[in-house]
Amino acid sequence: MRTLIQRVSKSSVTVEGVVKGEVGTGLLILVGVEDADTDDDIDWLTGKIVNLRIFDDEGGVMNRSILDVEGDVLVVSQFTLHASTKKGNRPSYIKASKPDFAIPMYDKFCDELSLKLNKRVQTGVFGADMQVSLVNDGPVTIWIDSKNKE
Repeated sequence: MRTLIQRVSKSSVTVEGVVKGEVGTGLLILVGVEDADTDDDIDWLTGKIVNLRIFDDEGGVMNRSILDVEGDVLVVSQFTLHASTKKGNRPSYIKASKPDFAIPMYDKFCDELSLKLNKRVQTGVFGADMQVSLVNDGPVTIWIDSKNKE
């Protein structure tokens, strides 16, 4: 499971002109699922995300987590995070899971994140043509892959 996490001052996702999710101070998390993902990946990744110290403390040092700042989270599915650009110029998405596997994993990810945050996360619409807007605060953007725990 791959995530691209962005610290935001605001973010929203719109489908067919209707805002489906929006947050103020917090995180925008783009999530890509592959067939090798398990509940262990979800547990590890959500634990890592809620404890990432990427928000400023009183001294201006990134020393606070999303839990510490009581921020909000917007989660958007994005199969293109599993793009392979190794051959040619047209990305291959062969590693990205099909909806029958990806949707339940995405839902579990959102549920587990909500549980660890003790608040509901906002979401987009899986598989829809979405327009995502954000103001990246910092900018702070972090890539985390549960198969490459660096």
